[in-house]
Amino acid sequence: MERTITIGTRGSDLALWQANYVKNQLAKININAELKIIKTQGDHILNLRLDKLEGKGFFTKELEEHLLEGSIDLAVHSHKDLPTTNPPGLIIAAVSEREDPSEVILILKDCVDSSKRLSVKHNGTVGTSSNRRQSQLLAVRPDLEFKNLRGNVNTRIQKLRDEDYDAIIMAKAGISRLNLDISEFYIEEIEPTAELVPAPAQGVLAIQIREDDDELYQVLQKIHNQEVAQEIGVERKVLNLFDGGCHMPLGCYCQKEGDLFKVWTSKALDQEDFPDRLYITSESTEGLAEKIVAKFDVENRKIPKKVFISRELGEYSYFRKALEKNKIEIEARSLIRTVPTIHKIDSYIFKHVDWIFFSSKNGIEYFFALDPVLPKDVKFGVVGRGSEELLRQLGKMVSFVGESSDTAEVAEEFAKVANGQIVVFPSAKESLRTIQQGLSPESKTIDMVIYETILEEDIQQSFADVLVFTSPSNVDAYFSENLLEPGQQVVAIGKSTGKKFEEMGVNYILPASPDEIGLAEVVFGIDIK
Repeated sequence: MERTITIGTRGSDLALWQANYVKNQLAKININAELKIIKTQGDHILNLRLDKLEGKGFFTKELEEHLLEGSIDLAVHSHKDLPTTNPPGLIIAAVSEREDPSEVILILKDCVDSSKRLSVKHNGTVGTSSNRRQSQLLAVRPDLEFKNLRGNVNTRIQKLRDEDYDAIIMAKAGISRLNLDISEFYIEEIEPTAELVPAPAQGVLAIQIREDDDELYQVLQKIHNQEVAQEIGVERKVLNLFDGGCHMPLGCYCQKEGDLFKVWTSKALDQEDFPDRLYITSESTEGLAEKIVAKFDVENRKIPKKVFISRELGEYSYFRKALEKNKIEIEARSLIRTVPTIHKIDSYIFKHVDWIFFSSKNGIEYFFALDPVLPKDVKFGVVGRGSEELLRQLGKMVSFVGESSDTAEVAEEFAKVANGQIVVFPSAKESLRTIQQGLSPESKTIDMVIYETILEEDIQQSFADVLVFTSPSNVDAYFSENLLEPGQQVVAIGKSTGKKFEEMGVNYILPASPDEIGLAEVVFGIDIK
């Protein structure tokens, strides 16, 4: 191609970074390009909530008009800002690789409470204009107050510096791309599969051109990321099918692992509504978005009427709130009890320890009941966000959280940070040693049996539509005296629990994460036959 490509862009630092990124990608394939800065309506309107603007063309309309009239050849957009349909005559010719779609909470250091989930102090004021962010965060932190936040990345950060807020929420991609120094704040990162499912296509750039510019289209295929296009195609189709625009409190994130597409979706009615969350997997994207949207139509599908779970649930339990929203009756009772096996501990053994790793909340409770004296620099690792939250409440910061329901995967991830070090494993008698076995021979592991599990007797059968089991011991206790009723469906919190059902020849459903959010996601997706 001989011609020099004119790239249209907004004038903010982030928009310029994005346009220059595309310019540099084109340079790698020997295509010359220049930038043309264009003001958009969204740059002028700063008094409306951001979610009222995104997806309505406020950040894209003028760029698209310049494209159609031919004064630019190409426009670069943050893909999540685009409406799900292009104006006549324009197409998305290529998408970039995906920047980390996580969200970050920036917190003023004197407003940090690390004992709280997400580390914002009780009743803290959080800046965001996103209904999606607010609904999901209120579900896990109902004490937080939310306040409108507008402006470009630097403007938002300055508003936090000015103490207009205790904390603000932003996409990690914007901060990473601008390489900003935010060390003055406490930073809490939220993975896209955790408490905050990102906006459809978050972290991806869209390259828009005229539909009849075949020459430029063919050139752009050389920098087009087909796998990302597949993933965000699902997310954007979900948004399109809901037909709610970006003001809808909707998060959708698709991740391809091997041949499997994994999709997390969160949807609420408004910013204060408790969101429904769904986790679903598929070997194909064909019909996947339609299947996801159909799952949220709870009026026209047969959802469970009653769910049993093998643990006690507190009044403010996420799982309880998620089920009660859809009028699902809950039967919550533990089928086991635990007792300590030791009552004293010699803290000398911790003198040179690098890590203490917990596989359960019981291990945490029994361990700290022993009042151990620990080195200041000891690090803590856990399986599941529930265990992380309990350690937070005890004033302990967690350096590793295994978020997979498969403990073998957790072991693999933990080995990356702990190989060659000394790790103590406070655990139950006869517990599985999956994490220990995942460490290298150069590592030193210390198994510390601090409690044992006793199965309750005369377990009453449950006739709930769905049975959720939260440990292998609970499976043993229940099925020592009971059988599955016809039509009952089973959820296992993790792979080790699931293995019990594999031994019994019983099909089971596995959540994405071994915690109450993960359990809520899979139960919401179950159809009763």
